[in-house]
Amino acid sequence: MELNKVVVKFVNGSIQKGKTNDFFPSKKQFHLQLLDGKIVVIDIGQLKAIFFVKDFEGNKDRKDCYDDTIIGGGRKIRVLFPDGETIIGFTQGYSAHRLGFFMIPADKNGNNERIYVNNSATKNVSFID
Repeated sequence: MELNKVVVKFVNGSIQKGKTNDFFPSKKQFHLQLLDGKIVVIDIGQLKAIFFVKDFEGNKDRKDCYDDTIIGGGRKIRVLFPDGETIIGFTQGYSAHRLGFFMIPADKNGNNERIYVNNSATKNVSFID
């Protein structure tokens, strides 16, 4: 099974990069193989979000542009985190009553392929018409 490249952001502001193949939203934990090869157990309750990325470097100077349309991506949504970060994308599975949800960023040229958002780590989630 191929490992997913992920950047894990925690509610405390820390970040870890690595690979995983056992993340499931219904599980409380998953394993992350860090870039140095060490394997750690991640508690989903401590997460802000998991960014499934194309590569680990990305481009820190690039400004996200959330104007793309994702055919079959669901409804357009805006997620605001307490630290001020905002992500706009599309989701088919948002519910405030679930632990979290997946979204596809509305920026096809960005480094993120999809994002899992922990509902308890958000400040505001709203649909965009």
